[in-house]
Amino acid sequence: QVQLVESGGGLVQAGGSLRLSCAASVRTFSRYAMGWFRQAPGKERAFVAVISRTGSIRNYADSVKGRFTISRDNVKNTVYLQMNSLKPEDTAVYYCAAVDAMIATMISEYHYWGQGTQVTVSS
Repeated sequence: QVQLVESGGGLVQAGGSLRLSCAASVRTFSRYAMGWFRQAPGKERAFVAVISRTGSIRNYADSVKGRFTISRDNVKNTVYLQMNSLKPEDTAVYYCAAVDAMIATMISEYHYWGQGTQVTVSS
């Protein structure tokens, strides 16, 4: 069982930055690929970024490439999402998720989800 708790969301002006954190309560954190997803009002949940077990592979949605960076600390059992140059269209609830696999980008592949953290970008 993996429990995930996100933090770091909030209200920021366009062009600003936020760093999201996701703390995992599991003994074998390094077994899990970790992903970030987001869900905007009235839209389906969508992939944002994923990082492999060791951090050697990182994939991003086209909409966030060059602005967002995913990272992980396997000692602290935490995954991060650094978000720069934020845009109003980045407004969403952001979720972290874990899967016992090398890497995965499909929502259906993920076994464990956090409760989400709200990010609001004002214009």
